[in-house]
Amino acid sequence: MKDNKGQISAEFLFLFGVLIIIVMLSIIFAANENELNMAMAAAKNGVLEGITTSSSGIYPTETFNDYSITKTNLFQPYSVEIINISYNDLGYDTNYDKKRIQFKVYAKTSDRFTHDELTSIGDRINYNLRKSIAISFNTTASTNKLYNPVFSNHYVYTTANVKWI
Repeated sequence: MKDNKGQISAEFLFLFGVLIIIVMLSIIFAANENELNMAMAAAKNGVLEGITTSSSGIYPTETFNDYSITKTNLFQPYSVEIINISYNDLGYDTNYDKKRIQFKVYAKTSDRFTHDELTSIGDRINYNLRKSIAISFNTTASTNKLYNPVFSNHYVYTTANVKWI
C-alpha cells in the first residue's frame, strides 16, 4: 500500500511540473500578443489624430512656405476616411535585435488631391501613428524627431506609405 501512495505523489508532481511549464509558455505568448494589441490600439489613435489635425496642423516654416506655394489644398478642411489599418511581421531585425513590424494604413478621400498632396497627408497620418506608439510604450527618448522607427520591449515599428483607394 505504501508503494502506491508514493507513485501517485510522483505522478502528481510530474503533472504539476508540466502544467507550470505550459502556464509559463502561455504567459510569454500572451505578453507578446498584448504588446501587439497595445501597438495596434495606439496606431488607431494616432491615425485618428493625424486625420483630425491634418488641415489644421502646425507646420515648420519651411514646410508652411512649401505648402502655401505647391499644396494649397492642404490648408482647406477636407475629409479622409480610414478603410483599414494592418501590420505585417517583417521578421527579425538584427540591427535592433527585435522583431520588425510594419503598419500600413488604407484610406480614401472624396476630395481631389494631387499625388504630392496625398503623400503629404499620408506622411502626417504615419507620423501621428508612430508618435502615438512611442508615447504608449514611453520610448520617445529612444527614437528620432520623426518617430521612425519606434520601439517597444520586443518589437521595432515602422510604417509603409498610406495606400489611397
